[in-house]
Amino acid sequence: MASPKKKLQGLVAATITPMTENGEINFSVIGQYVDYLVKEQGVKNIFVNGTTGEGLSLSVSERRQVAEEWVTKGKDKLDQVVIHVGALSLKESQELAQHAAEIGADGIAVIAPFFLKPWSKDVLINFLKEVAAAAPALPFYYYHIPALTGVKIRAEELLDGIQDKIPTFQGLKFSDTDLLDFGQCVDQNRQQQFAFLFGVDEQLLSALVMGATGAVGSTYNYLGRKTSQMLEAFERKDFSLALNYQSCFLVYFSHLGFGVSQTKAIMTLVSGIPMGPPRLPLQKASREFTDSVEAKLKSLDFLSFSDLKDGNLEAGS
Repeated sequence: MASPKKKLQGLVAATITPMTENGEINFSVIGQYVDYLVKEQGVKNIFVNGTTGEGLSLSVSERRQVAEEWVTKGKDKLDQVVIHVGALSLKESQELAQHAAEIGADGIAVIAPFFLKPWSKDVLINFLKEVAAAAPALPFYYYHIPALTGVKIRAEELLDGIQDKIPTFQGLKFSDTDLLDFGQCVDQNRQQQFAFLFGVDEQLLSALVMGATGAVGSTYNYLGRKTSQMLEAFERKDFSLALNYQSCFLVYFSHLGFGVSQTKAIMTLVSGIPMGPPRLPLQKASREFTDSVEAKLKSLDFLSFSDLKDGNLEAGS
């Protein structure tokens, strides 16, 4: 594993939590999943138990087990394993943060509590501070996703002076379409050299222009290499080519959908690793959806294998 002091940057796959048809976590495929990300997609940083990983639909015990499995299977293969430890309960979030430190994770991230919500920047920072203090040696990232939390405190406002309150704060996972807020986060915090990780995959190119230093997303599970090519084109200032990659792949996949159910189905088709259905209240993708996606992927010559097993289709549908 990488040094825990290293900031997260570049592409980060928001990992899926594989499940069996009866809704139990399928730990047996995580080692294969690690190898697929590294060898097939060139992605060596992961974000575990976030939205894509259904972290808030798992019990604390399950979240601990999933985190342990990724850290164990990723040893000497992955560069960074960041664990999302946000919860409605401060005590549970602290327990998960401490556990992440104990198992050798490289960082932790936290969303705002979203039932009894913080009503101001100071209240939210007080919550985050208490979680970060449970793992004082780990880099701490705030996971900004207001569409799901309903917490509308602007990220730019939150970052103002945050390191004075949370010394381990190293960056932001910004999963919102408000590019003005994101741009202000970057512009007003350049001296701090925070990690600015963008989380809306279909808008990544725009975020790069605004100063994003990396990206965390579900599509990098199966679009890692394609997205890396876009990042390389952007670095070379070949903006026309970068835009072509963005348009041809991320925008295309946006028509299929980026929900957890869709992501599980697409990942099963592309990787051949059975990701299973999501956990209730989410519904599994329909067979009609899976068949449609399979046809579209084959038309793009996107699938890495030609003969899909019905079992794999069902597991991902």
